[in-house]
Amino acid sequence: MKNFDGILFDIDGTLTSTNELIFASFNHVAKKYLNKTYTPEELIALFGPPEDEILKDLTGEKYNEAHYDYFDFYDKKHAELADTYPGIKDILEDIKKTKMPLGIFTGKGRKASTITLKALELYDYFDMIVTGDDVKKHKPNPEGVLNFVEKYKLDKSRVLLIGDAPADIKAARGAGVKIASVVWDSYAKAIVMESKSDYVFHTVEELHKFIRKNIQ
Repeated sequence: MKNFDGILFDIDGTLTSTNELIFASFNHVAKKYLNKTYTPEELIALFGPPEDEILKDLTGEKYNEAHYDYFDFYDKKHAELADTYPGIKDILEDIKKTKMPLGIFTGKGRKASTITLKALELYDYFDMIVTGDDVKKHKPNPEGVLNFVEKYKLDKSRVLLIGDAPADIKAARGAGVKIASVVWDSYAKAIVMESKSDYVFHTVEELHKFIRKNIQ
């Protein structure tokens, strides 16, 4: 049965295993310009705004050089430290066959999002990509979800957001769409599991079975 007319995905921890790359990129800059390194937990606490804003806050007057070094490292280390979760492309292929709108809503900036999606050959699957640079208010604000709903004139109750973080749940709730939380690589699994999402999936295979049942 077709229960959804549009689907949105988060990127990091949902489509792609990129958290290690993000942590390494920030620490590359922090070590060079601040003579320090951050734990994953300390970096996660900074997440929300796009990389540009985080880098400005961290490096101040050294921002321009730090910005260049961050993205240079992120790009060059991408093949070594990032990948698509096995089975994700099969899900995207199935959704594309239905011709329904397929989008991205991520807190990542446009530059990092494009590097990742193109490097992993995911970019062309998506009809709309909303990044942290494309909204006035970042996740968990629902602005990016609502932009997708409005562009394709969708019924909110028939839109699904798929993500791994508490911010995805809040964004979906704020927009009035359904939320599927995926916890195969979530850095906030315990919080997500307590948050009463509409659906929770522990493996890509579980999500794939659900998608197949609900898009035809």
